[in-house]
Amino acid sequence: MQLTEDFNPSKAVKLLLRRSRQGAVATLMVGSGDPYCSLVNVASHPDGSPILLISRLAVHTKNLLADARVSLMLDERVEGDPLEGARIMLSGRAEEAAPGDEILRRRYLSAHPSAEAFVNFQDFSFFRIRPTETHLVAGFGRILDLKPAQFMTEIADAAGLLQSEQSAVEHMNTDHQEALDLYATRLLGAAGGNWRCSGIDPEGIDLQAGNRTLRLDFPQRVTDPGGLRKMLVRLAEQARTRETASDH
Repeated sequence: MQLTEDFNPSKAVKLLLRRSRQGAVATLMVGSGDPYCSLVNVASHPDGSPILLISRLAVHTKNLLADARVSLMLDERVEGDPLEGARIMLSGRAEEAAPGDEILRRRYLSAHPSAEAFVNFQDFSFFRIRPTETHLVAGFGRILDLKPAQFMTEIADAAGLLQSEQSAVEHMNTDHQEALDLYATRLLGAAGGNWRCSGIDPEGIDLQAGNRTLRLDFPQRVTDPGGLRKMLVRLAEQARTRETASDH
């Protein structure tokens, strides 16, 4: 995460929420109230709130069911000193998903395909962390607190997009692998690879190749399938233009 003079803290938090696949979750021990920290896999809801898939046999799940207060740390994975990367400590309350919540299920499985092996086990449940605030550390002089309104993605006007998200993700991964690779390499400067789409929301598209993750923000919000189609074509054309220019 480059720290420039036009550094945008809201964008920095959003980027960590979208790109992170693991985090440290802190809960309160049943009975004693002592802090308890553990490693979990995470995904993001279309509005940016973290999604967990955890077993009721785990200590942190038992803690959450007794006291929903939670803190989640997400960090930018950098080479060298980990403290040189940006990180957030997000506070909130964990809510167990209602049975049949397809949004949480598909978003999590898209980010963690290997979870298909145990997602249907009876002791596993999806939880969504509803943020109350977050503490951002992004370098010297860039330490501040943000409220949800500053980093959550508005989805109230995007029902059409959310209903078509899964089909759009599948379509991109099946029929437009070249475009996804161009997004990653030409628009985001990443190395080539088997890039696939793992999620779409009104503000951008999430890309993933193995354990590498990227976020491509849209220049304008998209709230319906027609607008999404036009935006993806526009970005592909932009990427191809850069590809052509780089060849000369």
